[in-house]
Amino acid sequence: MKVINLGETNSALGNIIAQVRDRKVQKDSLRFRFNLERLGQIFAYELSKGLEYSPKEIQTPLATAKVSTCESKIVAATILRAGLPLHKGILDIFDDAESAFVAAYRKYDKGDDFHIAIEYCSCPDLAGKTLIISDTMIATGASMEITYDRLVDEGGTPLFTHFISPISSIYAIEYLQKRLPDNTCLWTAAVDEELTSQSYIIPGLGDAGDLAFGAKVKL
Repeated sequence: MKVINLGETNSALGNIIAQVRDRKVQKDSLRFRFNLERLGQIFAYELSKGLEYSPKEIQTPLATAKVSTCESKIVAATILRAGLPLHKGILDIFDDAESAFVAAYRKYDKGDDFHIAIEYCSCPDLAGKTLIISDTMIATGASMEITYDRLVDEGGTPLFTHFISPISSIYAIEYLQKRLPDNTCLWTAAVDEELTSQSYIIPGLGDAGDLAFGAKVKL
């Protein structure tokens, strides 16, 4: 698995990452969701540079213009519910993409021990297509691995898979590099070095799902 950290280069992307981390800005859930959408747009635009293109002739009101257009068939997948704003941003760029959704969550067994449970998966055919899986943060990497495996089981093996996670832990990156195939790439904007005993990213940004959509009932 290849890793591309857009945060290693200074750009306006850093301003957006600063806002999604800032607990004062986070109080505005509309702004928080909008910032995640903008991140989805940026990541989608950047990864679009590596897709397949072919020239087309487009008829304007005055003449014919030659334009290079994307030929890759895209499936944009996300992990419910924190990944939904990112998903929206990705679809803003790849407006003809198909969509897939996976409901994955931490199911606690005893104390801080947990496993990733999946209760729902909706996926189109993935054969010969480019799969993009998005989630706001990757802490341990387990949810991304299990989500990828479930989508492949449901839809077949994609041509290439891009993982988008604005904030990732170094632990998750090392974990996924050992377990994902070569035809995959992780796109991130910040790599955090620490996990708590409950496997939450430090400094991270908190619970992205709650910040975007409101608190959930604790089971």
